[in-house]
Amino acid sequence: MEIILKEDIIGLGYKNDIVNVKSGYGRNYLIPSGKAVIASPSARKVLAENLKQQAHKLAALKAAAEEKAAKLEGVALTIAAKVSATGQLYGSVNAASVAEELAKQGIEVDRKIITMTDAKTLGDYEATVHYHKEVEVKVPVKVVAEDAPAAPAEEESASEEAPAKPTIEEEIADELEEAQEAAEEATEA
Repeated sequence: MEIILKEDIIGLGYKNDIVNVKSGYGRNYLIPSGKAVIASPSARKVLAENLKQQAHKLAALKAAAEEKAAKLEGVALTIAAKVSATGQLYGSVNAASVAEELAKQGIEVDRKIITMTDAKTLGDYEATVHYHKEVEVKVPVKVVAEDAPAAPAEEESASEEAPAKPTIEEEIADELEEAQEAAEEATEA
């Protein structure tokens, strides 16, 4: 079933798009809630006329969306979350978490225009902010443990100053080498 969207629906399309949906979804949800109309020939003509008349308004909306998107260029988020010993998060990091973190940085973004797969483990993810049909910004999101050290650079400098403590595997390997050398000396004597 072809319909014309009357508002942006993330995951389906943007306002004034003509999209194909399953008949039940269109008839039972989109059309009764006023989010879409059937894409009949007359509705298509009306849409084309409206788009001609609103061309300058649409250009202004796109320019405003590009301005907002420019604020997000180069922004990378680091979100601290509570983590179990295995690296699993208690809960998840989702679009709402990304919106909160952006608000802390002074960038107001509605969580409904952010799409992101829920992060349930530590690692790097990507959130997409949909400002306009043609303006989308991808924001890298790094999920770290809440009790993790804040600055990895400090760790590196500390490890350079202090001698490295050998691991258990290294200690065992050293002892094994010493035992082999002792056995060789005993067989030679």
